Amino acid sequence: MPELPEVETVRASLTPLIQGKTIRDVGTNWGKILTNGLDQFQEQVAGQRVERLDRRGKYLLIRLSGGLTIVSHLRMEGKYELVQHADDPMHKFVHVWLTFTDGSQLRYRDSRKFGRMTLVKTGEEMQLSGLRTIGPEPTEATFDVDAFYQTLQRHKKAIKSVILDQSTVAGVGNIYADECLWLAKIHPETPANHLTKRDAKRLRDTIIEELALATKARGTSAHTYLDATGHKGDFQNQLHVYDRKGQPCDRCATPIEKIKVNQRGTNFCPHCQKIK
Repeated sequence: MPELPEVETVRASLTPLIQGKTIRDVGTNWGKILTNGLDQFQEQVAGQRVERLDRRGKYLLIRLSGGLTIVSHLRMEGKYELVQHADDPMHKFVHVWLTFTDGSQLRYRDSRKFGRMTLVKTGEEMQLSGLRTIGPEPTEATFDVDAFYQTLQRHKKAIKSVILDQSTVAGVGNIYADECLWLAKIHPETPANHLTKRDAKRLRDTIIEELALATKARGTSAHTYLDATGHKGDFQNQLHVYDRKGQPCDRCATPIEKIKVNQRGTNFCPHCQKIK
């Protein structure tokens, strides 16, 4: 699943490709992806210009003229590509396409069809489910350690589940949760309210630093992730525990183990990450 670094990379790589283009029409062969329905998309989006692309957490926000925003969530496998000619052959997993007046076409590919696009008035996107309760962005300016610690104190469930909850902090998914907990030397099953204020600060600082590093590396292509130009990220070369079951820990050489935490595959070092 694309997490914050991957969605930010998609935003940055897609912006120069489509910013300023005017949409001529919209098409789909899997209507569930367009939550407002194709008719509303076609009626309201056709004729609008792409003004800019923003991001909030794992959501891509395509800002259009006319005071409209397409809120796009890539879910598990979603990805965008631009082709220069609308009549170019379509990949079998392309399910939504926006054709521009210059003849080029933005295509949305999603082999599992889990992604969603919702059309809203610009400024009302934070009223959508998922965005309404989203937590702070993982930056020094927005991710307050005291508020984070207080959130942890309210939860008895595993810390991994808490930081995967987008209302705690925006943008952390399975890959970076495993990585950040390893870096902070916290066992993923530790009850969140067992963490000290020092633990919370170390984890908060780690989340900020790790997601920034992953973004700089253009994301993690552990599976199928590609940016809007079809390129892989580089951060998979810097992972310490994710998808490394049985391999030696980079700190202590103990074999990495994999368990389930709230039905999510979870990688950790049993020596470095002791449960509290």
